Amino acid sequence: MSAAPHPRELLLIGGGGEMTLSVDVAVQALEQARARGLRTHVTNRADTLAATPAVTAAADTATAVDFARPGDTADWAAGRAADGERPALVFGVREMAQEAVAATAHALELPGNPPAAVRRIRTKDACRAALAAAGFRQPAVRVCRDASEARAFLAATAGPWVVKPRDGADSAGVRKVTGPDDLPAALAQLPDREAPFLVEEFVDGGEFSVEGVFVGGSPRVLAVTAKEKLPPPYFVEIGHVLPADLPEETRRSVEETVTAALTALELRFGLFHVELWLTAEGIVLGEVHVRIGGGWIHRMLPHVRPGLELYGTVYDDALGLPVDLPARLPAPERAAAARYFAPPEGRVTAVSGWDAVRTHPAVLHAELRVGPGDVVPGFRSGGDRVGAVVVGAATPAEARELARELVASVRFTVEPMEPVDAVDTGEDVPEVRVDLEPRPLTSSFRISHMTIETVDHLRLRLLQGGRTVGEGEITADSGYGQDGPAIAAEAEALARTLAAARDDVHHGADGADPVAPLRAALEKAAADGVGAPARMLVEMAFLDRAARRAGVPVWRLLGLPEPGRVRLLHTVPIGEDIPLDGRPLKIKLGGADDEQILRSLLGVPAPLILDANRGWDRQDWERLRPLLAELAPAVLEDPVRDPALLPAIRAALPGTAVVLDEGIATAGDAAFAVGTAGGLNVKLMRFGGILPALDALTDATEKGAARMLGCFLEPPRAIAYAAQLAGLCDWSDLDGHFWVSEDRPVPSYGLDSDAPGIPRIAYTPEPASGEAPAI
Repeated sequence: MSAAPHPRELLLIGGGGEMTLSVDVAVQALEQARARGLRTHVTNRADTLAATPAVTAAADTATAVDFARPGDTADWAAGRAADGERPALVFGVREMAQEAVAATAHALELPGNPPAAVRRIRTKDACRAALAAAGFRQPAVRVCRDASEARAFLAATAGPWVVKPRDGADSAGVRKVTGPDDLPAALAQLPDREAPFLVEEFVDGGEFSVEGVFVGGSPRVLAVTAKEKLPPPYFVEIGHVLPADLPEETRRSVEETVTAALTALELRFGLFHVELWLTAEGIVLGEVHVRIGGGWIHRMLPHVRPGLELYGTVYDDALGLPVDLPARLPAPERAAAARYFAPPEGRVTAVSGWDAVRTHPAVLHAELRVGPGDVVPGFRSGGDRVGAVVVGAATPAEARELARELVASVRFTVEPMEPVDAVDTGEDVPEVRVDLEPRPLTSSFRISHMTIETVDHLRLRLLQGGRTVGEGEITADSGYGQDGPAIAAEAEALARTLAAARDDVHHGADGADPVAPLRAALEKAAADGVGAPARMLVEMAFLDRAARRAGVPVWRLLGLPEPGRVRLLHTVPIGEDIPLDGRPLKIKLGGADDEQILRSLLGVPAPLILDANRGWDRQDWERLRPLLAELAPAVLEDPVRDPALLPAIRAALPGTAVVLDEGIATAGDAAFAVGTAGGLNVKLMRFGGILPALDALTDATEKGAARMLGCFLEPPRAIAYAAQLAGLCDWSDLDGHFWVSEDRPVPSYGLDSDAPGIPRIAYTPEPASGEAPAI
């Protein structure tokens, strides 16, 4: 009597990692195999098998084989096949296992991706080179072996830049640098300091990913996902929205670009996750992966496409079973979003609001892995995540807002890990309170690469005896990479540390600079990686407190010239009518209609400030140069993507001040702007507050550079705070509050300059004719 035939087997190489998400992915992959009658065999490192019992329990068999050595895995599988245990299918869900998956499938002559193609995409610089050779937009990149090579690349290219491992996952060791001074800290964060690493140009644009599956060797796009990340210097994803809320034409273009790139890279099997940026220049492709995306995308996709089995689709296709998936799918009819918790660093003493979140009817998945007594690490890579909420909703906007609201509703009380010397009496130790509220704009705001509809309003108060003694207020916009909840968490942790410090952050020593201790504390926070928006919010509150105690406005506390009347530029977003009432006009350009807009401005008597948001390339500049020469604008802001064009622009427009704005965030950036363009636009949200911005403006003044004071879409208090520097600038572009508040747009305003702390904006009549207003 012959033995019964063995059932067909799935060999899942690499199993799951120790993170909850990785375990969940692996278990789903095994369950969908079992549902098809496949026997399942998992391989992984011995220690990881022991640490992931849920994965081994979901499999029929588990064997310790190290996927980090692809050849060994292939040889082991070939030996089993020779003994009659040949799998029908080889698959893997982990990034680091994909080379072993490809090598094993190739050795067994089973469906899979070519090993060389997988090695190419796993080596990030090789993937960039292959994509560039195939005609896809790519940032400049260099493999560096030491700091000197990295500095040479920085000197030869326009920043900012990103330092990252040559291969890796979860954004570990990925850090933004704005100049040579940032390199040591970035290199210290690399997982392997002895291995070659990459330095590449930073891409400024909205980040997205494309999720899909190969059917019959051809890619099928399932959805485009919008990403939200923490602000630099780190690049940790804090949330995802699926599908991305994109215009149909943009979505189609993204899908076509990605499928063409996958074909050019000779990929043909399994799942794919391709990252990209939407920039003013177009689509710039990022990293390419032959596995499903992280961030609980594997839970979100089946919700937005009911009935979809991600792994089951791969198995059916590989086994020759019918797959009902058209070459081009319609956009999903419902949405999902995921968001991670980002509590401040330290030891958790209390958590509130969690039970209401995990039982919310729209929640698809929720987890929180920290509680009282646990230590929260710094949030610098995906491995530092402590929990997430995944929700379903009717539209992307609803899903995104619900996920944000639920995460924000969970409150963490955290104490610093390192003891700090507290002031002896509680009188000088203020309570810190941070509030966050999503706030729609009064009208949409469109620039060259995005349209903004909503911002997060953040308010930080220092309280003593229930009374506000210092207050900071900003707004955060995710379109600029400003993540409200993450900023709130950073600011709260920093403010608590400063509030408890003994070294007179609050008073300053007798006869000394009254803000020197605060300046030193904030400079340390910047070196430790605290983002600029959080530092600005904290600086506002503590300078407001110091100025109130001194009984003077902030400008006087810092020894600045009195701001006086602030005459505004009138910002005109793309697509809006241009007023012709004599006010200085700041015209947003960088779109398809620039030539038409410029022609409409010929003969306009008002001073013109033109802002292209780096929207022009060399061809655009050459085409528009005659018009710009005829217009002779007072200021040309961020005209081109390539800084090498700036000398020619300055020569062609001798009466025009050229200023740089995008990416100007440090003293080094400011020096670059002054040296290459002859001017800069200072925004406190980029620099981290008045104190670092003041250093940049002082240096620019000494060098005779053009100085503009700018803002994002910010509340009136943040605008009044920035206006403390108006007396040092040639132009004040401080009207962002008109989109955030109910304040009526006016051509100018003053400040209540005698009020202690941060003076409020005072809307008073224009000065009499002939009186020169301050600008």
